[in-house]
Amino acid sequence: MNCEVCQLKELELEHFEIREVLVCGWMFAGILHTIVFHRALGLVRPKDVDMELFDITYVQCGEVELEKKIDEKIEQFVCWVEKHPNKKSRICLSFYEVKNKQASWFSNKIERLYWEQWYINLNVVQHPKAHTSKSHHCKVVDTGEGGLEDRNARSAALEASLREVLFQIIKFVNEKKDHVPPIPNLEGPVSFPYEITIPSSSDSAFGMDMIKRMLQTGHPTMLS
Repeated sequence: MNCEVCQLKELELEHFEIREVLVCGWMFAGILHTIVFHRALGLVRPKDVDMELFDITYVQCGEVELEKKIDEKIEQFVCWVEKHPNKKSRICLSFYEVKNKQASWFSNKIERLYWEQWYINLNVVQHPKAHTSKSHHCKVVDTGEGGLEDRNARSAALEASLREVLFQIIKFVNEKKDHVPPIPNLEGPVSFPYEITIPSSSDSAFGMDMIKRMLQTGHPTMLS
């Protein structure tokens, strides 16, 4: 099966204070819900959500259990970001089909056939709070006005980048349709099985975790 992969534009976020970590969660919620909404081929009850701090509105499927599952993954990811400043990271959202593998001597397992994967990329950077300089007689400290202007400029740039990512999602789902498998006869707004993978304690562990998940067999987690 052909698996389409979408690498979303990297978002650069300032790890300056806890508010930025919360922004990280809001951004990823908007991105994940946008992807899921545009891949929801069942009955949905669209719900507009205004994003905190940005003049951006995205749409959720309006399904409580789905929102809960996404929120749980985002909370785990935000905790990881807090513990790993100045580090690039990403979330992978995968859709797949479930097929019964050929029976063996040991077991009769289920195989996951991935047909679409989304990589949401984040770079958390550290910026100094203020600039200080020394002379022979005194120490000069920046009043912070220039720093505030810089932060406002970075916030505007982040909002523009986030808009780009959301439009990138819409463009992808409109252009890439042939690989989407037939809709299973299942209830719920999104019938396809899915998984959301977040970084673990190290980048190498994240990579190994992705490989394990791609080879994993067993009962799928459903979006519905």
